[in-house]
Amino acid sequence: MGSWNPDDYLKFGDERTRPSLDLVSRIAVERPEVVIDLGCGPGNSTQVIRHRWPEARVIGLDRSEQMIEAARAKYPEHEWTVSAIEEWSPAQPVDVVFSNAALQWLPDHGPLVARLFGYVSRGGALAFQIPSADFALVRTLIHEIASAREWAPRMSGPLRALTMEPVGFYYDRLAPSARKVDLWETEYIHVMESATAIVQWMSSTGLRPFLDVLESQQESERFVAELTERVVESYPVRPDGRVLFPFKRTFVIAYA
Repeated sequence: MGSWNPDDYLKFGDERTRPSLDLVSRIAVERPEVVIDLGCGPGNSTQVIRHRWPEARVIGLDRSEQMIEAARAKYPEHEWTVSAIEEWSPAQPVDVVFSNAALQWLPDHGPLVARLFGYVSRGGALAFQIPSADFALVRTLIHEIASAREWAPRMSGPLRALTMEPVGFYYDRLAPSARKVDLWETEYIHVMESATAIVQWMSSTGLRPFLDVLESQQESERFVAELTERVVESYPVRPDGRVLFPFKRTFVIAYA
């Protein structure tokens, strides 16, 4: 998959940061010594962690050098690491293993969440948030376009790029080893300036795998144009000219 663009990602920075605020506020670990933010991106969620636990050692980890460069430039006082989540293995247990909207990019969530929980110290927590499996209508629209005859031969990989399991899946994988598991879903209603803004939102995240397999800028523009047309038809304009963008997210906290 192509490189991440921190500027594009942060066009909707407030909306992307809000779930991390909600997740951090629910973690019942009062004085962690070490907290790691897996898939920290440009550091917006890591800063939320820092505000919650100012005395902790907080580490931001992301596989994208561009994202870590942006995070380091904005928050030079923090600790940043370029690494893939699937390659991360701490030398010592970590008090809070945290991830905001990153684990969906990895496969095999059963072994994944069990492994991450295994790195949590006694009394600590694994806490993560991902889009729900049915997170937004726009995802269905993207898949419909990708499945059309023109695009389908190249889209098997992108159609499997995201992994989001039902909340019960995560409970069943974590409950046998956890002292307590807290799970919930929240549907955020984002107020967007236009339907086109929804496409811009997706272009920096869930749409990326589909555009990355296209062979030319012209193809990418046609794919985005078709998606934009369908989004305009599917998301009604409110009387004030704005568009509401419902987006459902899954939250999981497992305590060791």
